[in-house]
Amino acid sequence: MRTLLSSVSPVLRLTRVTSGFAAIGNVWFVVLWSRANGEETGSMTVRQEPLWLLLLGGAAAAVGLYAFGASLNDLVDLRRDRMLRPERPLAAGRVTPALGIAIVSISLAAALLGSTVFGTGAVVLTLLLSISVLAYTLGARFVPGVGLIVLGLVYAGHMLVPNFGLRFLWPVWVVMTHALIVALISHVVGRKVPALSRRAGIAVALGWAFWTFVLGWWSTRRNGGDLWPEWVDLGSLVWVAPVAIAFGVFLWSRLRRPSPPARQSERVVRYGSLWLPLYGAAWLFGDGAHSTGSAWLLIGVAGVSLIGMTVLRELYGLAEQPIGYRR
Repeated sequence: MRTLLSSVSPVLRLTRVTSGFAAIGNVWFVVLWSRANGEETGSMTVRQEPLWLLLLGGAAAAVGLYAFGASLNDLVDLRRDRMLRPERPLAAGRVTPALGIAIVSISLAAALLGSTVFGTGAVVLTLLLSISVLAYTLGARFVPGVGLIVLGLVYAGHMLVPNFGLRFLWPVWVVMTHALIVALISHVVGRKVPALSRRAGIAVALGWAFWTFVLGWWSTRRNGGDLWPEWVDLGSLVWVAPVAIAFGVFLWSRLRRPSPPARQSERVVRYGSLWLPLYGAAWLFGDGAHSTGSAWLLIGVAGVSLIGMTVLRELYGLAEQPIGYRR
């Protein structure tokens, strides 16, 4: 058992699989929302294909793209991590560079294969998102004013993989904003280089405002000039707003605990990803009784992700630092 854990643990850490599992909530929300609302006519595939196939393909697309970005980041940062983060799987030698390249390739293939369930357009969008992740990893992340915006757009774009013609775009905006704020806080508390300058902060704010305008303009075009579609209950915000507030309170309470900057940064990203299914669940609860079951499904995704994070952290410790016996 311990040998198996020692073999699997580094791969799971490299791909951040539990955080990637939480990202499933974004894709599943769009699938469930599109099937529950007849006004969402962007993709007939979402209505015609079996739900189990759509959820399976969406899970592969979500986890695959997340694992692709996470493992690619560690592969590119191998030299730097050997000096600053020697505990990471690649830097510690628990995963060889050859295996790391194989994991990156397999993760991307899984993302593209999963997106085929939703049609050719979804495959093209997934490919474009993977190129964006590559651009972010190789250069954009070193320019905070650009990289943080790119990261927010990747999260937003990934939501549209199941249904690029989605009419109700407010959930996409919420996820984009959430991802941007999480990345911003992670950058600051982690004291990442280069530091976030005033000019970069202004660039991030302007970039967010620009893409907020684009999503608003796109939404009005798809909904006959209405920024908020008339067929969506405005009361949905009563469900979503407390989720966002709860995240702020929860994160603030966690960051008050003293911890090294790198660990604080990882903590922000981990909790930020965990919150994604909760936003989707809130929108579905606000959609009415016919979407309650779907909302609980996303709550389940968040719960499984939380349990997975907790259990795997214990397994990592067991595999890499076995418990000793005192005499």
